[in-house]
Parts: sequence; C-alpha cells; structure tokens
Amino acid sequence: MPSLITFDELKKMNREIITESADLMKTARAHISEKNVFLSYSSTDLELLPSIIKILNKHGGNPYIDKGDESLPKIPSVKTAKILKDNIKSCKRMVLFVTTNSKDSKWIPWELGLGDGSKTQFDIALFPSAEKSHETTWLKQEYLGLYRRIVYGNMKGNSDGLWMVWDHIENTATPLKDWLKSY
Repeated sequence: MPSLITFDELKKMNREIITESADLMKTARAHISEKNVFLSYSSTDLELLPSIIKILNKHGGNPYIDKGDESLPKIPSVKTAKILKDNIKSCKRMVLFVTTNSKDSKWIPWELGLGDGSKTQFDIALFPSAEKSHETTWLKQEYLGLYRRIVYGNMKGNSDGLWMVWDHIENTATPLKDWLKSY
C-alpha cells in the first residue's frame, strides 16, 4: 500500500537539505519558460516546499512556484491572476501540494480549476501530506478524489520503494520520473 509523506518526514528532509533550501526556492521561482511543473500550494505550507521541490527535481521535474516571482505584482490583482493562468497553461504538468491547510486557500481551488480546464487528468497530480502517512483528512474536498496522487511505495516488479503517481481508483501507478518526462 503506498503512503503519503508526513509533515515530520518533510521537516526532516528540509533539515537535511538546509544548505540547498534557499537555492531550491530561488530556482523554483525563476522564469516560467524553464519550467515543466506548476506547483500549487497553500502559503501556510511554504516551509515544507523545499523538500517537495527537491523530490520533483530529483525525478526530472522543474517546478514553478509563485512565491518570490518578481513578475507578479506585490499586491495580488487581476494581473496576478492573468500571469498565474498563463503559467499554469505553459507548464506540462500540475502538482497540487495538498494538506489540511489547502481547504483554507483562496488560490488553490482556482488554480486547480484552471489546470483541470487546460490539461488532462493525467497531467495533474496531488502531492498529499499529513500528520500520519495514511491520514485522509486532506480529502475533505470531494473533488480532490478525481486526481492521481504522488506517493511513496512499491510497484509490481519493483521490490524497492519509489516515488510514483498512483491512480487510487484503478490501483495502478507510474514512476514519478516517467510521469514527469512523459509529455
């Protein structure tokens, strides 16, 4: 059974990559033309992003985050929405880092709606995290059940654990590195 990454595991990873964290965040907000993954997240989960970015990078992803993007207005406006909409469309994949904090975000449902309208369901994956590895309180928004999930576990034919994009409905999975490069 695949499991999602816990907050404690992400925090531990962040401590292990402390010297890389600032560079990871800086690179993720670099020019959109270099990006293949739009990473949507709640601003209250910002401290956990370096580990998520590192996992995506390690598997061939080049994620974009809006935090610190100098092309965005200082105060969110219509221009902000237009830039984010264009950035979502330009990225081949969309990953939603989802936690219990996601339900309080104004931007996450909008960004996911844009991604859903401009991409196939195969192009969107949730990267869930919670206190416990099998916790599902983050699934309170029923529409999140439509999407595949980035989880860690074993796949048939592979006895070692790996990051994968898991289709929980069909109970099938694609290695994360294959999902990120298959566009």
